[in-house]
Amino acid sequence: QVQLVESGGGLVQAGGSLRLSCIVSGRTFSVYVMGWFRQAPGKEREFVGTIDWSGRSTNYADSVKGRFTISRVNSKNTVSLQMNSLKPEDTAVYYCAARTVSDSYLATREDEYEYWGQGTQVTVSS
Repeated sequence: QVQLVESGGGLVQAGGSLRLSCIVSGRTFSVYVMGWFRQAPGKEREFVGTIDWSGRSTNYADSVKGRFTISRVNSKNTVSLQMNSLKPEDTAVYYCAARTVSDSYLATREDEYEYWGQGTQVTVSS
C-alpha cells in the first residue's frame, strides 16, 4: 500500500503563488510516477501534471504549462507542485496520485493511477 497526504492549499489572490506538497509513505519503492490532478466545483477531475519517481521527467497540461512546476524531494519522499501566476480558474481541490505500474510512462488519465490523496483546496480570488 501507498499513502499520500497533500498539504499547502489555501486562499490566494489572482497572480499569487502557492506550493502544494504530497508526502508519500508506505511501499514507496513501488512508485514509478506521481501525478497531480484537480477538480473544480461541478466539473470532472482533470490532469494537471506528472513526474517520474527519479524527478527527471515531467509533463504538464497545456492550461498550466509555464506557470506550474512539479518537483520531487528524493530524501523526503515528497512531491511538490509550485503554482505561480494563479488565476481564478485554477480554483479546485488538488489531488496527488501514485502510479505503481513498473514503467515510467507519464500517465495523464485518472484510471492510470492506483493511489490517491485526500485532496487540498486551492481558492484563487479575482
